[in-house]
Amino acid sequence: MERDSARSTDAALGDRLLDRRYGRLVQLHAHQFAVTRSTAHEWEFAPRFRRNAFGWQSQAAIKRVREAVTEIKAVARKDPVLAATGAVLFLEKVSPALEQVDSSSGAIGTAVSNAVDALVRILVEAPVDDGTRDHWLERLWDAHQNDAIPYIECLAEYWGELCVSPERAGRWADLLVDGLRTSWRPDRRPGDYFNGTTACLSALLHAGRHDELLALLDRAPHPLWHDRKWGVKALVAAGRKAEAIRYAEDRRSRNDNPAVIARACEEILLGSGLADEAYARYAIDANQGSTFLATYRSIAKKYPRKTPTEILRDLVASTPGQEGKWFTAAKDAGLFDEAIALAARTACDPRTLTRAARDFAATRPGFAIECGLSALRWIASGHGYEITGADILTTYEITLSAGATAGNLADVRARIDRLLADPSATSRDLVRRIIGRAAGTA
Repeated sequence: MERDSARSTDAALGDRLLDRRYGRLVQLHAHQFAVTRSTAHEWEFAPRFRRNAFGWQSQAAIKRVREAVTEIKAVARKDPVLAATGAVLFLEKVSPALEQVDSSSGAIGTAVSNAVDALVRILVEAPVDDGTRDHWLERLWDAHQNDAIPYIECLAEYWGELCVSPERAGRWADLLVDGLRTSWRPDRRPGDYFNGTTACLSALLHAGRHDELLALLDRAPHPLWHDRKWGVKALVAAGRKAEAIRYAEDRRSRNDNPAVIARACEEILLGSGLADEAYARYAIDANQGSTFLATYRSIAKKYPRKTPTEILRDLVASTPGQEGKWFTAAKDAGLFDEAIALAARTACDPRTLTRAARDFAATRPGFAIECGLSALRWIASGHGYEITGADILTTYEITLSAGATAGNLADVRARIDRLLADPSATSRDLVRRIIGRAAGTA
């Protein structure tokens, strides 16, 4: 019952918006839009994006999405207005076409999100008259409201930008703000929701109505970053950057992603020329990548005045007990001695060490020897995922090859023997057996 009530409330709000918008805009500009050159252009992507055009698997759908964006971008180089009309058409058709696609992996959602980001730029930069832009916005709004899955939900994030002018953004804010206030009223019922929330906040920001936006956010029933970020943007736009950082930090909820907030604060400080403060306060949290190496590279790219040694030192200190996982980052930075020291402190993936030994066996045999010995030591200690006899043999042979190149093969063999004599190495018997067979001593 409550869910039905919420839907009926949202529907009523939508009907009210339709009455006001269509009476004022569509009748005035439909004819003008209809006679544009775009009506005669045949888009290759258009017939491919009919409703339910794609089946369960996402690979074909992702390919078609990328092809459509490529086609529109190619047109944009010669005719930006035509490209923008194609972008509107694509955004109208994409969600209905993908309704049957399995989106559980997130791959198709990411592809569409990237497409929206690229096409928004084309739409914003298109040199068109007010009537055409108003009609584009009407069509995009209808597509957004009918986005059932949803796939183009992120379009609302750009709504203020799509308005282009503060005056148009202000008109859209006026259309949407009553619905938002209603959904955020103190006596709201569980499940009440307004689908124009993000678009309204974006429009208010780009209309320059910063104080109104902040006052509206104070009424939000849940202080989620998804909404509060607009308050941060409003404070930055108003030149109140220190207050924006406090706003971001002080009002976070337990459901917010700390990395996202850190990135927003870092961006404010970097934009203010306060790179040292941004690094000290937010660099590590804001630049967490999918791997330790990705995290290092992200920070190094963003803070070119910081030395690799300094960045690596701070990153290692931020993950006590995981020093060995920074081995690849140190190697990538050319800090070979530091890389070996890190690999010796805590467990490092033996295969990673073996690959490093192979890659540097000819050019840096001393480094390769240490990598190979560390790999054998961690294998002998029971580390590594599904290590096979072939892995052990490969590591052993690469290490010996590096020893021969360095001219100290006998010393390398002696160090391997000492390593395999360590009673604390739980898997040393396996390693000894494999190496013994290779050396002809087993």
